[in-house]
Amino acid sequence: MGSISKQTYRRFLLGSQGLWPGRRYRGLSGAESALRQMQALQLDPLVMVARSQDIAMYGRVLDYKPDLLYKMAYEKRQAFDYGGWLMMYPMQEFPYWQLPMKRRKEKGLRWEHFAHSPKEVVKFVLDELREKGPLGNRDIEGDAVKAWSYRGRKETSVTLFYLWLTGEVMISNRKGFDRIYDLRERVVPKEFDYAASVEETENFFAKKHIAFHGVARENSLKTDLSYYIQRKVDVKEGKQIIERLVEMGAVSRVRVEGFSENFLILKEDQAHLSVLEAGRVPKAWKPKGGNTSEEVTFLAPLEIVSARGRAKKVFDFDYVWEVYKPAHQRKWGYYTLPILYGDDLVARLDPKHDRTTNTLQILGFWLEKDAPKDAAFADALASGLKRFAEMIGAEKIDLGGVKPLRLRAHLKAKIKL
Repeated sequence: MGSISKQTYRRFLLGSQGLWPGRRYRGLSGAESALRQMQALQLDPLVMVARSQDIAMYGRVLDYKPDLLYKMAYEKRQAFDYGGWLMMYPMQEFPYWQLPMKRRKEKGLRWEHFAHSPKEVVKFVLDELREKGPLGNRDIEGDAVKAWSYRGRKETSVTLFYLWLTGEVMISNRKGFDRIYDLRERVVPKEFDYAASVEETENFFAKKHIAFHGVARENSLKTDLSYYIQRKVDVKEGKQIIERLVEMGAVSRVRVEGFSENFLILKEDQAHLSVLEAGRVPKAWKPKGGNTSEEVTFLAPLEIVSARGRAKKVFDFDYVWEVYKPAHQRKWGYYTLPILYGDDLVARLDPKHDRTTNTLQILGFWLEKDAPKDAAFADALASGLKRFAEMIGAEKIDLGGVKPLRLRAHLKAKIKL
């Protein structure tokens, strides 16, 4: 079992997600490549400054604009949305997702709050799509469900969601963030509309779990795999799966400085650890533009490298997305984002896009105690602010929330406000 330093661990997590040492993708094809590298992209409707998924893509694609994601997924059919934990996945994975879709269908849906026969409602919804083409929840008439459901207020809305989970319909497009559904065969390209075998699928998702996390905790595999394949994977089976992958040479165990548990890494990524441990950067990670030491990156609130407590474990950076907290309980701000400089999280800011004046407002800004305070960091922050403003289409930047004042003055001079 190999062992790596915490810095190597941190750099690998960032690099395997396409965030370090800089942006290595460009344009529409770059958005698809970035999604494949990421493995999955969590989607969220909130748009205080930009949606989380667009901020995630901005951190990886050099010239990213928010319309690129929808073009890549819904016009080019290179990705699809799926799951109760709403994510976007590369379209080439669809054959493996047919197993969990099938198993969801076998489990069925709770229909007790329906006034009509479930079969009748399913037939009605499918007939509507077949005859009228892509439709949203609002486009299909239906009676209200007898009890509240966060999946929809109408029987037809709940049924649409169920048919989406079982793979009979897919999200064909979105209006804003509203889902537009269509029949699966009219959305999924024919070359991907088939079901992989059970064995292929379960092996695929075991390795996908590791790839998504970069270096995955050994004990976490059973939990994520249970979600992916929609059946219970207990501790014993989880260990058996890991041992099989290790014996096959597909996966290796690795120890990380500062952690007592074992981690797993895919065979194809092991060479990157050796390069990083030697203090170099893998050739495949060469940026197309500047690096994160020359221009900071604002991380999306749902980034896998920093969300759900990982920022604290990996970067010693205390980060909680406070958007769902009452105002009086917030320590930082409504939509605060971590700031990546080099290979570390050194600060955070609370941004807002004022669309009436088309201004990127910085409502709050906080440096970590050990954050750099020199001109190089200030320059990198200025460059990051300008790129972020360009991504959301803001014409002005209001630095009122940036403190200390000396840093604000430097930024104003650099951005030429």
